[in-house]
Amino acid sequence: MKNLWSDEESKKFTSDLDLRVYTSNLLGQSDELVLHGGGNTSVKVEVEDEDILYVKGSGWDLVSIKREGFAPVKLEALWEMAKLPTLSDSNMVMLQKAAMIDKSAPNPSVEAILHAIIPFKFVDHTHADAVVTISNSVSGIENIKKLFPNFLIIPYVMPGFLLAQKIYKKTKDLDWSKCAGIILHNHGIFTFDDDAKNSYTKMIDAVTKAEEFLAENAKVTLKLSNSKKEIDLKKLEKLICEHKGHKVVLHVNRSNLAYTYASQSDLYSAVRRGVLTPEHIIRTKRKPLVLQDSNFEKAILEYEEFYKSYFEIFATNEICLNPAPNYAVVKDYGIICFGKNEKEASIINDIVEHTMLAVLRADQLGGYKSINVAESFAMEYWELEQAKLRK
Repeated sequence: MKNLWSDEESKKFTSDLDLRVYTSNLLGQSDELVLHGGGNTSVKVEVEDEDILYVKGSGWDLVSIKREGFAPVKLEALWEMAKLPTLSDSNMVMLQKAAMIDKSAPNPSVEAILHAIIPFKFVDHTHADAVVTISNSVSGIENIKKLFPNFLIIPYVMPGFLLAQKIYKKTKDLDWSKCAGIILHNHGIFTFDDDAKNSYTKMIDAVTKAEEFLAENAKVTLKLSNSKKEIDLKKLEKLICEHKGHKVVLHVNRSNLAYTYASQSDLYSAVRRGVLTPEHIIRTKRKPLVLQDSNFEKAILEYEEFYKSYFEIFATNEICLNPAPNYAVVKDYGIICFGKNEKEASIINDIVEHTMLAVLRADQLGGYKSINVAESFAMEYWELEQAKLRK
């Protein structure tokens, strides 16, 4: 992982918030760290004798975020929220909004409370592919502990208040000076420091360590995509349009990676093991459509029946989303993503690209293992994640 920090460039920034924008943009330049709105960053500053957390605002991408993309929230208010025994999503959003010193700013990240309780000026959080690939394997906990002995390791917890509360309780007696970072299993990694460069560099160094581990222990040889197989894309597009109830754009990926992924034995089981990091589920659903023959209609109907069953098992008062698939894995061919427009189809493809490589690598570490089905449903139907899609 290349360190993009420039001492010369950083001299242009005279405030902590400007440095926060700079290093956030650096993190956002790597798809291996964050994808399409993923990750979040913050900085703690003093404004008119009051401690304020400037945290990434909902809806902003790190690669393009500017000063106005950060939500300024009173730090003390966030600390008080962390101490609460319970806090609903809607109340958390309301309290965070009420604690902002600029009501015109975007809503704070759902991880604002967690950023607040980490006692360092700069906090960086990414969903680094290399780290999540290792943690999303059956030997993940063991390998993560060996690689990052000075990190606080947290088993998967639903993001937002529950995660912040868990870490608040776990760190009450923690000597933070001896904590190099936090790794959230199946989710991502946090680094922090009172210096912007150090916090950013800690992230790059940690991810590099994970990448080196994968290069040595999880090598993947891709097959050349020389398949002559063709499928009836117009027929597939027509069927997906009918089942989605709106026009769709198909993004076809026949890269070597996609071909290797789609030519696995027992394809149905191999490619339906869950998302790489929890927030991806709102884009991709937990599982893809698998097409192993030309009977597309049958496969789509079976997929929808599976999805409805999944919904009925876990739903309480939620409204079922459209049960049609968001992408397909086509046997000995590649992957095809379905979007309302080219942008949405491309976003889904980007996410699936990173997931495919992670799955193949994790299988070299004993097997890929994502969050479970119940956790997946909770994330897919989490009102705060659904709000992102509505935006």
